[in-house]
Amino acid sequence: MPFLPSGLRERTPGSVRSSGAPDLRPHTAESGAGRDRISGQGAEPGPNPRAAALRALLLRVSPADRQVLWLYLTTRMGVWTTAYCVRWLFPADHDSRDAGPLLAPFQQWDWDHYLHIARDGYFPGQGELLHRTLDHREAFLPGFPLALRAVHTVVTDWTAAGLLISFVAGAVAVLALSRITRLHLPDHGAGRRSVMFLLLSPCAIFLAAGYTEALFLAFALPAWLAAQRRNWPLATALTALATVVRVNGLFLAAAVALHFLLTARAGRHWRQLPWLALPAVPVVLYSGYLHAHTGDWMAWKHAEEEGWNRTFHTPWAAWSNTWHAAFTHAQTTGYAVMFQAELLAMVAGLALLVLLVRQRRWAEALYIGLTLWALGTSYWYVSIPRSTLLWWPLWITLAGWSLRRPGFKTLCLGLAAPVTTAVALTFLSGRWAG
Repeated sequence: MPFLPSGLRERTPGSVRSSGAPDLRPHTAESGAGRDRISGQGAEPGPNPRAAALRALLLRVSPADRQVLWLYLTTRMGVWTTAYCVRWLFPADHDSRDAGPLLAPFQQWDWDHYLHIARDGYFPGQGELLHRTLDHREAFLPGFPLALRAVHTVVTDWTAAGLLISFVAGAVAVLALSRITRLHLPDHGAGRRSVMFLLLSPCAIFLAAGYTEALFLAFALPAWLAAQRRNWPLATALTALATVVRVNGLFLAAAVALHFLLTARAGRHWRQLPWLALPAVPVVLYSGYLHAHTGDWMAWKHAEEEGWNRTFHTPWAAWSNTWHAAFTHAQTTGYAVMFQAELLAMVAGLALLVLLVRQRRWAEALYIGLTLWALGTSYWYVSIPRSTLLWWPLWITLAGWSLRRPGFKTLCLGLAAPVTTAVALTFLSGRWAG
C-alpha cells in the first residue's frame, strides 16, 4: 500500500484489500482442452509471448485509467483540429493561397533550439573552446533533444518525432497524475477531474507541442508516485531522468529528499539514504560536458542570463519590472498581455504555496517554493504560466474543490476555455505565448 498521511489511509480507494482478491485472468469454457494440451493430447502452439505481455498490460489498466486516457485522447484531437484550422486561418503571409506544411504550426520558438541540438549537437563544427554559442542553446538540458534524436531514427520527420514524444509522455503523465490524486481524494472520479483541469488549463498547448513539459511530467509524476510508496530507488531514478529534461528536476529531487526525511522511520529505510544523491548525477555530467567545451562549469546558467535576462534580481524588483512591461505600454500588446499573465500566474503560485504550507504538505510546498523562487528572481517573469503545467498539487487542489462545490468546475471551465483557446491560437500562429 502506498504511504499516506494517517488521516487519508482509510478514506483512500483501494487502501483496504482482502487476501481473496478476484482473479482477473480471463476464464474460458475450454478448461478440458487445456488439460488435454497439458497431457500432450491435441497439442497446440503455446501462447504468443507478445500477446501475453499485452494482455497483462491491459489488465493493469483500470476502468478509471481508461477514462483518463480517453479524456487525454479527445483533448489531443481538439489540439490537432485547432492546429489544422490555424494553418488555414492564420498563414504567415496573409495573401497566401497555400496553407503550408501540415505540422508547421508546431514549429515555433523553443522547438528550433531542441531541433538544432538534436540534429547538430550543442557545439557543431567547434574546433576550439567557445565562451558561448550564438543561440545560447546550452541553456536547454539534453533530455528532450536526446529523446528526439532517438525517435528520429524511426520517425524520419523531426516535427512528427517531437510530437510523438509529447503524445506518449503525456499519456504516461496523466495516468500518474490520476493515481496521485486518488491517494489524496476518495472520490472515484477525482483522478479524472485533476487530469481534466490540467489538460484544459490555459497553457495546455505546450503538453501537445514538441516541448519539454510532457516528457518532464512523464518522469516527475511517476517519481512522486513512487516516493509516496516509499520506493526510493525507483523514485530517485525517475527524478534523475527528470533532471535531464528540465532544471525543475532538481526542485523535485529536493521535494523527494524532504519526503524521505519526513517519512523514514526504521533503520532499513535510512539505509536507502544514498539513493537521494542520484538525481544530482545528470546535472554534474552535463556541467562537465559544457566545461569541456566552454571552460565554464555554469555555462547553461550563464546562457540563460544572456539569452533570457535570467540574471538575479530581488523578488520585488522582478515584480516591478514585469508590472512595468505589462501595464505601461513599454511593450507591444501581444507581449504586454503575456506579462499580465505572468503576474497572475505568480499570484496563483504564491496562493498555492500558502495553501500547501497550511495543509502541512511540506515536500510539495518545497517544490512549489523553489520553482517560484527560480522564476521570480529574474529581471522579469518569463514562462511562469507555462510552468503551472508542472504544479501537480494545483490540479489536485482544483479537483478537490470541484468535488465539494458542484458549481466550481463549471466556473473554472467557463473561464479557462476561452483563455486556453487564445493561448493555443497564439502559439500555433507563431506569436509569443510564454
